[in-house]
Amino acid sequence: MNVRIGCLSLLAAVVFDAHAQSVVRIGVAMPLTGPVAHLGKDVQNGAQLAVDDLNRAPPAIGGKPVKFELVVEDDQGDPRQAVQVAQRLVDARVAGVVGDLNSGPTIVAAKVYAAAGIAQIAPAATNPAYTQQGYKTAFRLMATDSQQGASLAALAAKLAKGAPIALIDDRGAYGQGLIDQAEKTLRANGVTRITRDYTTDTAVNFASILTRVKGEHAAVIVYGGADAQAGPMVRQMKALGIDAAFVGGDGVCTGQWTALSSGANEGQFCTQAGDPRTRMAGYAAFERRFEARYGKVIVFAPYGYDAVMLLADAMRRANSTDPAVYLGALAKTRYDGVIGSIRFNPQGDNVNGAVTVYRVQRGALVPVPD
Repeated sequence: MNVRIGCLSLLAAVVFDAHAQSVVRIGVAMPLTGPVAHLGKDVQNGAQLAVDDLNRAPPAIGGKPVKFELVVEDDQGDPRQAVQVAQRLVDARVAGVVGDLNSGPTIVAAKVYAAAGIAQIAPAATNPAYTQQGYKTAFRLMATDSQQGASLAALAAKLAKGAPIALIDDRGAYGQGLIDQAEKTLRANGVTRITRDYTTDTAVNFASILTRVKGEHAAVIVYGGADAQAGPMVRQMKALGIDAAFVGGDGVCTGQWTALSSGANEGQFCTQAGDPRTRMAGYAAFERRFEARYGKVIVFAPYGYDAVMLLADAMRRANSTDPAVYLGALAKTRYDGVIGSIRFNPQGDNVNGAVTVYRVQRGALVPVPD
């Protein structure tokens, strides 16, 4: 009798184990406090929606159904914090990482993930240096600063019509890198009436810079940084009577910019990586579901969603949640996501990274026709 009970117990354990879910942890490293916390939360919410979608019909990977869960860390938008966050996520044995938001933290964290052999998908970082470090674990969804900088330069030159152009950046890896590329493109195309100024990613008063720009009679101000600074900047431009055009990159091109500027950004311009949302085949359905739970998409939520889905897709194709096994499948990705078709070049950049110019009309971002 005891032998029979023991055999039945063993059989039950085997059956239970065969159907037990394996938990797959996905790290999310984002600024959840500080001036761009709203952008980090946008990515986190997109990633969470993806996890919930995956868990509704758990895929079988390695012979077992898996349950995905997020491990979320706050990098504060600070490169020093990003390194510590990366190590904590490695210690938590995550199978992949969505992060970081800002280029500076993303670049330095990449070394930690590479040493651990863990895939890192950057949903928003645009500085080319991120994927130029040679790490096979680094992947990017956004167009790079080289692409965006060229678009900013072309738009600024068109708007300036030979008049002076003022370049301003926040000295961060993203903002400075973007404006470096814009300046390089402008000068390569014979534009020489250029000035360059700097601020910080925590500044709120731009009176001294803007007064100088006004005295230089700049027709266009090109800013590299986030909406948290671009909002007050265009508001102060209006207060100082500066009628120059304002052009910002994707850090500016968010659903919060109008509110942060108190509407002073009306008629101004910004660029955003990717096709217009109206051309994203999966965006309308995503937006409806996202807004029902979290409210308005700010800008990066679709990228957070697709980043998680890309990791899960690679794991399914490789039939493993082990990064050492699925990294090869991730590099060979051919995926149609919310943001469009995604494929990576050998460096880990999305080869389909487009750039769209937007203009603020009645408080909304409206694509400018080509």
